[in-house]
Amino acid sequence: MDPNLTLAIEQVHATAAGTGATVLVESFFDEPTKTVSYVIHDPVTKRGAVIDSVLDFDAAAGRTSTASADAMIAHAQRERLTIDWLLETHAHADHLSAAPYIQKKLGGKLAIGREIITVQNVFGKIFNAGTEFARDGSEFDRLFDDGERFSIGGIPAIALHVPGHTPADMAYVIGDVVFTGDTLFMPDYGTARADFPGGDARQLYRSIRRLLSLPDETKLFLCHDYKAPGRDAFVWETTVGAERTKNVHVHEGVSEEDFVAMRKRRDATLQMPKLIIPSVQINMRAGQLPPAEDNGVTYLKVPVNLL
Repeated sequence: MDPNLTLAIEQVHATAAGTGATVLVESFFDEPTKTVSYVIHDPVTKRGAVIDSVLDFDAAAGRTSTASADAMIAHAQRERLTIDWLLETHAHADHLSAAPYIQKKLGGKLAIGREIITVQNVFGKIFNAGTEFARDGSEFDRLFDDGERFSIGGIPAIALHVPGHTPADMAYVIGDVVFTGDTLFMPDYGTARADFPGGDARQLYRSIRRLLSLPDETKLFLCHDYKAPGRDAFVWETTVGAERTKNVHVHEGVSEEDFVAMRKRRDATLQMPKLIIPSVQINMRAGQLPPAEDNGVTYLKVPVNLL
């Protein structure tokens, strides 16, 4: 990791430790997509953020609903939180983002990493999105650069660029905890796939090593859990130390070449996520549906024999 960025992260940890400011985390697990969303806040200022929200989607009917998002909204309202941020770790391929819906209810700035522009250009071509799709990140309120600082109330935070699963993946270091997105799974399950357009197993390895250079006691909150064989419960919280020593794909001693070879073999056996077609079309637009056509109806495209 860049020495300046390492120092910045150490300062974030030190500030959190020195003030006793610990971000409070409420998890929301969406079992159909195996996605974990979060509402977090600074207990002193009552200012918070929503991370990786889910818009329910019935693929067979082509119909959206908001039960998952409404549960997050209800929690924020019960706790009387002011939501300053709606953070996306990347343009998800397994669920639709509910960020615009939540933003209308609670406010806040919708943010993602700057490399979303790369994803928009790749998938804008795949879905032949047309000139009305800007592909410049302007659908989002904020595009984070690597190492950019922000805050959750009085708790300092840093956005880290961790590409590999997609070009735009971000992790958010907030006080003494990290929200990793899809980069890492629980130690007994391993790591994210890297075979989507723009994905790169070698980049993924280096991004993971970057995260695992953080202090061992750093808590990691993950975006998914799929229950590894032999485990009965869904879990999504671990530590840097546990990942570094026990992750079945990338523990200490696994070389970059070995990881890349493993990831390519494994990815070749995986099916595409069930909701990738609707998810990417919507998430590359910051959770907005494509423009309605002249009959007032919104349509999603299915590229045939392409993905």
